[in-house]
Amino acid sequence: MLRALSLLTLSLTAVLSTAGCAADADTSSNDPARSDDAFTSSVPGDKRDPAAARGDRVGATVEVHGRKIALHLSDPDNMAWASIDNGDPDDETWIDRSFDGGLGWGDGSKLGETKIPSGRRGWRTLMFNLDQPDKRRVGAVRACGKANNRVEIACTPWLRTTVNAGNPLDAAATALMQLYDHGDGLWHNSGWWNSANALTALIDYSQATGSQTYRYAIARTFDENKRHNVVETDFINDFLDDTAWWGLAWLRAFDLTRDGRYLDMARKDADHLWKFRDDVCGGGVWWKDDKKYKNAITNELFIKLSAGIHNRLPGDTVYLARAEETWRWFKASGMINGQRMINDGLDNCRNNNQETWTYNQGVILGGLVELNRATGQAAYLDEARALADASTANPRLNPGGILKEPCEDSADACGGDGPSFKGIYMRNLGELDRALPGRPYRAYLERQAEALRTRNRTVMDQYGLRWAGPVDRVDAHRQQSALDALTAAR
Repeated sequence: MLRALSLLTLSLTAVLSTAGCAADADTSSNDPARSDDAFTSSVPGDKRDPAAARGDRVGATVEVHGRKIALHLSDPDNMAWASIDNGDPDDETWIDRSFDGGLGWGDGSKLGETKIPSGRRGWRTLMFNLDQPDKRRVGAVRACGKANNRVEIACTPWLRTTVNAGNPLDAAATALMQLYDHGDGLWHNSGWWNSANALTALIDYSQATGSQTYRYAIARTFDENKRHNVVETDFINDFLDDTAWWGLAWLRAFDLTRDGRYLDMARKDADHLWKFRDDVCGGGVWWKDDKKYKNAITNELFIKLSAGIHNRLPGDTVYLARAEETWRWFKASGMINGQRMINDGLDNCRNNNQETWTYNQGVILGGLVELNRATGQAAYLDEARALADASTANPRLNPGGILKEPCEDSADACGGDGPSFKGIYMRNLGELDRALPGRPYRAYLERQAEALRTRNRTVMDQYGLRWAGPVDRVDAHRQQSALDALTAAR
C-alpha cells in the first residue's frame, strides 16, 4: 500500500546522499556487523522498552515547529525507536516500518504512536524490530512526529540497522532483498526476466561472500514459479531470451547448492531454446517463438548456458557441440561490428546497426569463458579479451571512465529493461577477469564500484540508474545491477 504524506523536513542530519553512509567499512565477508543467523533466527517481540536496548545510535533527526524527532537504532538488537524532544504535552511521535525499501508501509504505519505526557518536554516510543524472520520480510524504519494541533508531519529518512548491512556489499544485497516478495518468489515491480537476474545477482553475492542469509530465496523462487496456474512451465515462455536468463540462474543455483533439480531445469531450458535453432541466416536461435528475429542476446545466452551445462554434466558432448556451433555462427553473423562492438541483431540476415547495449557486450564474455573452460582452447579467451578491450575503452559507453547505458539520457530512463543491463555486463566482465592471469580488468571493475558507492548511493544503500550519479530512483532492476557490479569488483 503506497501512501502520500506532506512531509516537512526543516532540518535533516541524514539525507539521500552518497556520503556518510553507515556501510562504509571494508567489504570483508568476516565483518562482525553481518550475522548470517540474524535474519533467519527468532527475534524478540516488538514493543520492548528502549532501556533494555544494547545499543543506541541516532541514525537521523528532523525538526518540525522546533520539535526534534530522532530515529534511534540498536544494531545489536536489530530494533529501533523514535523520540521527540523540545516539545509540549500531546506532541506525537511514532515509527513507520516498511517491508519494500520505503516504497510503502501499509500496516507498518504509526507503530508505537505516543504523546509527550503532561509535565514533560520529551518522550519516546517503545522498540520495534526491523525484520520479520517468520515471514521472511526485510525491513526499514523511519521516525515521524508532529506538534500538537498542527497539520504538518515530519519524518526522518528510511534507515535500517547494520545487521546484514555492515559493509556496502552486504548492504546492497539486503536492499535488494527488501524488494523481494516472499509470497510469489519474485521481486516487487520487476519484470519476469529481471527477477531471474536479481536471483543470479543474489546467488553470485552468496557465492562470493559465503553468506547464508538470503539463500532461502533460491528454493522459494524455484518452487513458486516453476508452475503457473497448475501448469508445469519450467520457466519457459514465448521470449526465448527470458527462458535462457532463468536457465542461467538455475545453473548458478546448482553451483551454489549442488541440488540436481536446478541443473535439470537449466537443461530443460537449454533444450527448449535448441528447438528454435534453424538454418535461416545460416544458423542461430530465434529471439521469440514466432521466429521473426534473430538477435545477439538470445544467442549469447544460449552459448553461455549450453557450454555451462557441459561443464557441469560429466561425459556430455551434446551441449558443448551446440555451444560451439552457435559461437561459430554468431562470430560470422555480422553482429560483431568493425569496432568489435555488438549490435542488437539481424535484419534480412545482416547487422541491423541497432544499439550496442552493454549486456550484449557482456554476456558473450561469460560464454567464451565457459567455452575455454570446456575445451582448454586459449583462442576463446583471446576473443573475449578483444571484445572486452573494445567495450571497456569505448568512449560512448564509458564517458569519464564510468559505464553508461546509451539510453540513460532519454526521458524514460531506459524503461523497465535497461536498468538491468550494466550489472549483467559487469557480472560477465568479472568472470573473464577472474579467468585471466593478473586480473587485467580489475581496475576497471573497481572504478565502477567506487563510483556507485560514492556518487549513486542512498543512506540505505539503494542505488540508482546513473552510476556517475546522482540517484534518480530506486527499484529492483537498479539494485540488481549495482549488486552485480559490487560483487564483480571483489
